[in-house]
Amino acid sequence: MKTFLMLLLLPLSLFAHLDIAVSYPYIGAITKVIGKNHVSTTVLAEGNWDPHFIVPRPSLIAKLRNADALIMNGGQLEIGWLPPLIKRANNPKTVPNTATFLDLSRSISFLQKPKSLDRAQGDVHPDGNPHFHLNPNNILILAQDIATFLSAIDGKHQAIYAENLKVFEQDWRTHLVRWQKNMASKKGMKVIQYHDNMAYFNDAYGLENIGTIEPLPGIPPSSRHTLELIKTINTQKPCCIFHDVYHSTKTAQYISEKTGIPIILMPHDIGALESIDSLVALFDYLTTVQAK
Repeated sequence: MKTFLMLLLLPLSLFAHLDIAVSYPYIGAITKVIGKNHVSTTVLAEGNWDPHFIVPRPSLIAKLRNADALIMNGGQLEIGWLPPLIKRANNPKTVPNTATFLDLSRSISFLQKPKSLDRAQGDVHPDGNPHFHLNPNNILILAQDIATFLSAIDGKHQAIYAENLKVFEQDWRTHLVRWQKNMASKKGMKVIQYHDNMAYFNDAYGLENIGTIEPLPGIPPSSRHTLELIKTINTQKPCCIFHDVYHSTKTAQYISEKTGIPIILMPHDIGALESIDSLVALFDYLTTVQAK
């Protein structure tokens, strides 16, 4: 009882924390590492969902309504689902272009920026490919941005956020060396993908994507395109099909049967597969699965 009464007398500021809403699990993981006990994170999307298409459910509106700030991936990856949530939540702390809103894409050099915008090219992102977190080197950039952001909205704990960032960076660089070693022998390896969500991973380790099962981004595979892709595979001999976890593998299985190349599931985020429970686990999997 004495201990309980002493806790009641402590300043409430000692227990204060920021409730940060984030669009995807990987953002939540970084935010937790930087913020630790001064931040709680609310992740809007599940890791095994298609990141392009999230249903703006009432439960997500409630989560956003109670947030002190919002961190999003950006690059228009959330364009189909996050703006309606922000509007319905009616929370001024989660509105774009405010001090409590962070778009992580602002610090990224995009790959595959389109020269022109035409709906005939499929579901093209105007800024370029938005799956930039799958280059593990970019995680350092994103962590720095999140630390700066937290310090800006919670200057009282700036030194703590800076120290947490420093520890994270040291640990992450150790992993980067290990992952680079894992992937060294894969440089130049040719792959097929369903959707080109592994572009940054491929770029980081020198893998070459020679085709996608989607004829255009967001467009389901046609019989004609599938047959053309089989010809490409038989000619160029890629190692495998990199497949996401949220699209059907039916066409990939057909291609695999016709060509003999295996399908490798490539999770895009924490929780995309049951075994992927952290950012380190995500890249451990991605950098070793090709050897299996």
